[in-house]
Amino acid sequence: MDRVSEDEELPEYAERVLAVAEQIPPGRVMTYGDVAEWLGEGGPRQVGRVMALYGGPVPWWRVVRADGVLLPGHELRALARYREEGTPLREAARSAEGHVPRIAMALARWDGRSPGDVTPHT
Repeated sequence: MDRVSEDEELPEYAERVLAVAEQIPPGRVMTYGDVAEWLGEGGPRQVGRVMALYGGPVPWWRVVRADGVLLPGHELRALARYREEGTPLREAARSAEGHVPRIAMALARWDGRSPGDVTPHT
């Protein structure tokens, strides 16, 4: 995930996305769409692209898919973080590949109004 060097200047939109990711409290998540809505700019795909290119240095595991499925290819790393932080999880269905749980979105989703507030777009 960490494809950018510390010396490389980030696009403004990427900096804004990463700033939101850094403010999400441990044990909570925002969807890609939530982040875009919070910023008042872009959409889930743009946020996902920023996270894929530049998200390594921030808590990337806190920006997730709306269905709560863990990031493909990073499931075990993310799962370890979720368990460490106490993020609410739903047990995997028996039919789920690898029996990897999902995030319990109704419990874990952060609306930006709890500790760690960021300023929404105006």
